[in-house]
Amino acid sequence: MNNRTRSRRLRDNEKIRNLVRETSVNTSSLIYPIFIQEGKNIKEEIPSMEGQYRYSLDQLPFRLEELAIKGVQNIMLFGIPDHKDEIGSGAFHEEGIIQKTLLQSKETHPELFYIADLCMCEYTSHGHCGILKNGKVDNDTTLEYLEKIAVSQAEAGADMIAPSDMMDFRIGRIRDELDKRGFQNLPIMAYSAKYASSFYDHFRAAADSAPACGNRKSYQMDFHNRKE
Repeated sequence: MNNRTRSRRLRDNEKIRNLVRETSVNTSSLIYPIFIQEGKNIKEEIPSMEGQYRYSLDQLPFRLEELAIKGVQNIMLFGIPDHKDEIGSGAFHEEGIIQKTLLQSKETHPELFYIADLCMCEYTSHGHCGILKNGKVDNDTTLEYLEKIAVSQAEAGADMIAPSDMMDFRIGRIRDELDKRGFQNLPIMAYSAKYASSFYDHFRAAADSAPACGNRKSYQMDFHNRKE
């Protein structure tokens, strides 16, 4: 046997496996989702997500403290407003649920990293991720509102913006608007792929964001298309 390469040498025990490991997953690599809703003294279990809860603002600091103690650093925020309308105004209002959450959480737990989900489906009365015109989501009009939401979240203290709406051109438009408003260093984490799939049903129930009519197949990706 002339082959002198024995790859198993680097797998012999846990210490050496840890030393040469290409990828390590730990708590600092994870993002924890939190759903915040209007109201007081609310810790409501989400039926579609066992062990996950919706929190009111007054209960949120207790959960953040638990996560910080466990070493979880990254928090993804999803808002559930009391009031919804056709343009999702609660998503960009300075007194919106996410804006209030960011302001409070940056005060109580500034050591954590807050990622603001950017979408309109939780805030629109029709449950779609944009502005409806003639029964369909109007892509370019929606972009104007996404810009407003991003700036509002940035002004409230978001450490990162995460657009999940799946409108065409959204990242460039959001980036340009943030830069213009002085947030050049605020990162954007786009959802690279979001399929029109029933796998999202659990989230839609958690965020109370299921479409009241139709579906999202005209803007979310077709799950049949792996290469798209």
